[in-house]
Amino acid sequence: MTDRSYAVLWTREAKSLLATITDRRVQALLLTRVDELAKDPEKQGKPLLGDLAGYRSIRAVGQRYRVLYKVERSRVIVIVVALGLRRARSGKDIYALAQKLLRLRLLG
Repeated sequence: MTDRSYAVLWTREAKSLLATITDRRVQALLLTRVDELAKDPEKQGKPLLGDLAGYRSIRAVGQRYRVLYKVERSRVIVIVVALGLRRARSGKDIYALAQKLLRLRLLG
């Protein structure tokens, strides 16, 4: 384990996605999970493939939610780029949304 702590930053889109979650308990659990990324973010979650290569994903809130982030080692930061429900084969799936944000160049 490293002694280096990462700063956790949020994109505007990720903050907006968090604000759409009306359950305050779920919001609190997501915030707690994101705060844990400050320590060893590359050992958490999994690297994504395809269009989202370069980003990572962690599970949160009973495995239902995903937090997508990017680690920038040179700047010692973690950038939270999106979060939301995992809904396989749905247009509202967080991975589908992240790909759309990437195409629109809104993903950090």
